[in-house]
Amino acid sequence: MLAPCLLRRVVLTVPLIFLVALLLTEPARADQEAGTAIPAESRPCVDCHAFEFMQRALQDLKKTAYNLDTRTETLLLQVEKRNLCDCVTANLLN
Repeated sequence: MLAPCLLRRVVLTVPLIFLVALLLTEPARADQEAGTAIPAESRPCVDCHAFEFMQRALQDLKKTAYNLDTRTETLLLQVEKRNLCDCVTANLLN
C-alpha cells in the first residue's frame, strides 16, 4: 500500500524538480560565450573536413556492405551445397 503511493509521489515530483531547475537557470546569451573568437581566416574549413569525414564513412559503409554481401552469398552457397549433399546422400541410401 505504501509503495504505490510513494511511486506516485516520485513520478509527480521528479518532473516538477526538472521544471523548476529549467526555470531557475539562465539561458546562455551570445555575448557570454567562453573563450576567444577565432577569425574566420584562421579557422579550418569545417565543411571540407565534414565532407572528407562523410566520404570516408561512406567508403567504409560500402566496404562493409560488400563484405556482408559476399559473406551472405558464401553462406547461402554453403547451405545449398549442404542441402544438395544431404539430398544426394538420402537418394543413395534408398
